[in-house]
Amino acid sequence: MNRYLLKSTVVAALGGLLFGFDTAVISGTTGGLSQAYSLSPTMLGVTVASALWGTVLGAMAAGVPGDRLGRRNSLRLMAILYLVSSIGCVFAWSWPALITFRFMGGIAIGGSSVLGPMYIAEIAPAKMRGRLVGFFQFNVVFGILLAYFSNYEIGLRGFGALEWRWEFGVTAIPAAFFFLMLFGIPESPRWLVKQGRVAEASTVLEASGEPDYQRDIQEIVESIRVEQDRAKEKLFSRRYAFPIFLAVTIGMFNQLSGINAILYYLNDIFAHAGFSKISGNIQAVAIGATNLVFTMIAMSVIDKIGRKTLLLLGSVGTAICLAGVSVIFFTDRHQGYLLWLLIGYIAFFAFSQGAVIWVYLSEVFPNSVRAKGQSLGSFSHWFMNALISGLFPLMAASSGGYPFVFFSAMMVLQFFVVLFVYPETKGVSLENMQKKLIGA
Repeated sequence: MNRYLLKSTVVAALGGLLFGFDTAVISGTTGGLSQAYSLSPTMLGVTVASALWGTVLGAMAAGVPGDRLGRRNSLRLMAILYLVSSIGCVFAWSWPALITFRFMGGIAIGGSSVLGPMYIAEIAPAKMRGRLVGFFQFNVVFGILLAYFSNYEIGLRGFGALEWRWEFGVTAIPAAFFFLMLFGIPESPRWLVKQGRVAEASTVLEASGEPDYQRDIQEIVESIRVEQDRAKEKLFSRRYAFPIFLAVTIGMFNQLSGINAILYYLNDIFAHAGFSKISGNIQAVAIGATNLVFTMIAMSVIDKIGRKTLLLLGSVGTAICLAGVSVIFFTDRHQGYLLWLLIGYIAFFAFSQGAVIWVYLSEVFPNSVRAKGQSLGSFSHWFMNALISGLFPLMAASSGGYPFVFFSAMMVLQFFVVLFVYPETKGVSLENMQKKLIGA
């Protein structure tokens, strides 16, 4: 690890911080928005899901600018969208205007969830790729913690009916910083090679500390030459069926765990269990801190233990904790255990799916279709997220326990799919990964 590689990783991962902050900040605004716009549970679900449907579009479309403009320049576009969305939400003059600006922010989230990990994976040496791409997820959970803490602090300031506007507006600060910092990092070496700028790519790999960068350049050049010979091949072909399965299922299972539905409605979950708003905000900060700590632990071992083992451990832990939460809501007893069960759930999730998903998505596709393939995996993640988060208020309105039973069952299913189907990817170069998964 050197300063050049570290700076490039940290800056690209700032998109993850905005990703986490922008998605979690909604948890503190649901009450204020419901009052300001007289929202029913259905309308509240639409409000929360509006940004998520934007992420679906952003994830689907990110591969196009990523391939044409480059990973770095495309991240600049995402930073601009984050900034405009934040300012727009502050001055939203109506509910449709708020939905529009939240949708715009969702495009930025979806795009950065594809482009950030892709950029880091393409600049990182194979032996450190898991930890470095995992840093994107670290920033996601750090952003979530910042959002919860920001909501708590703003809640103490007595802004009243304007509180939700302040909570949305804070996002403009990291968005502007992200945009400016992107001017200080290089373009992805693999994208440079695809553009015929081999000398620039060599310089980037050498500066990033790759010990045998000349060999790596030759491997990249050769792999891209093979890809260009197959330029007419489409992502949706039999050749890429297995990587597509891996990308789509890991994206879906990530959300079928219930993680973002829980994070978005965390204050409402605590309120349903009888906790006050301030108490709920404090407990949200505790859960955000747990998320951060266990993501850091996962990052330190992901290249040693491997992606598959982490997923298996997380499946067992999250299933048990979710089952416990459902019991509390069905019986309306033992509410004192709710915080601890959610903390346990977050810990297991952060240690497994949370740390693995963006790493895995950045690894399983060859260079020729990586942008499109990663967009597909991210699309499955965000589509399922939008669907579940939009339906969660309706499901929880009848009985808070049913959603958690469903999420627990999905984690049991994930355990067996990972155990029998998923390959391990730790320590394998992207070029050799291509040979391992599609035989080329």
